[in-house]
Amino acid sequence: MIWIKGHRRRIGDLLCMEIGRRIFIGGAVAGAAAIGAGLWWRGFSAPYVAAADHLTAPLPSQPETLDLVRFATLGANGHNTQPWRFSKVADGLAIAHDFSRRTPVVDPDDHHLYASLGCAAESLCIAARARGLSGEVGEAGAEGLIVTLLPAPPEDGALFNAIPESQCTRSAYDGTRLTYEEVSLLEAEATVHGVAAIWREGAEVELILDLVIAGNTRQMDNPAFVAELKEGIRFNGAQAARTGDGLYAAASGNPTMPEPVGRILFDAFFRKESDNDKYADHIRSSAGIFTLVAPSNDPAGWIAAGRAYQRMALRATAMGLRNAFLNQAVEEPAMRAELVSLLDLNEMRPNLVFRVGRAPPMPRSLRRLPEAVMD
Repeated sequence: MIWIKGHRRRIGDLLCMEIGRRIFIGGAVAGAAAIGAGLWWRGFSAPYVAAADHLTAPLPSQPETLDLVRFATLGANGHNTQPWRFSKVADGLAIAHDFSRRTPVVDPDDHHLYASLGCAAESLCIAARARGLSGEVGEAGAEGLIVTLLPAPPEDGALFNAIPESQCTRSAYDGTRLTYEEVSLLEAEATVHGVAAIWREGAEVELILDLVIAGNTRQMDNPAFVAELKEGIRFNGAQAARTGDGLYAAASGNPTMPEPVGRILFDAFFRKESDNDKYADHIRSSAGIFTLVAPSNDPAGWIAAGRAYQRMALRATAMGLRNAFLNQAVEEPAMRAELVSLLDLNEMRPNLVFRVGRAPPMPRSLRRLPEAVMD
């Protein structure tokens, strides 16, 4: 009997090792293959499916304030922390920072936090204009910004229709190139907010890849970063639906599992070597990389970079393209300085880095209910 118990324990240990290896080394590849066979992830968690369907439900023809806030929160944001608060003002909605949701290790100067406000603001503006509201942003800065919601002629269009479909797709892409016209259309969306979108493809991508890998290595060698990252992971659909935030494991192509098991396997098998290999594969499978550069290195500029990214992400979605962030190249100061030199930016700060290409959709990370982010 003692031998049987020990034997079972050894088998269990081997199974955990194999599960961990598949999750944190081959998970992205396995997940992408499974996606190709259908939306397998929808069957994993009824709470997740219900939350995702509610989140992306069509915007009513005459939306209430909370409907507009729901569409605003579909904007991209750093580590899906959703660091924003919405409040009614005389002519519209104010969007302010929520410093309780900072990520101080990866974003010590709150750059990504303010860019996240810009992403939410842009989605709100586009949704408002589609429903006959002005959707204009006044002065933006350290305290946030205000979006006016006064009556105006409706402006429906491709960007609005793309809001519920847009996502950061963290998988390998199909490797096909973008045409000159496709790149130009994406670049034009950034210039709407005075932001430069610098495109690199082909052999030039390898130089940025080196910076991403170097930045990722530094982050993975930092225990505080790893702890911050782990705290933000949602290991299964029920957990993701309960919190409404964080990085849903399936969104990166990883199998879902009970939270206690996920935390154990994360500690045991999450390693920089396999993570770096994954990023290299993902980047080399992409059509190319955009770097966004705002006209000023302050909260107003960071918000503008977020607004520019959101427009580009929505345009890419409307064009059948996917994108995913590669911000390790700007999050680590040493890598950011090298990127400045590589792109000949002088004293300008590169704000956001992301890859673009073609791929099937992945599961999405969820958002908190509008009531939870309204003052």
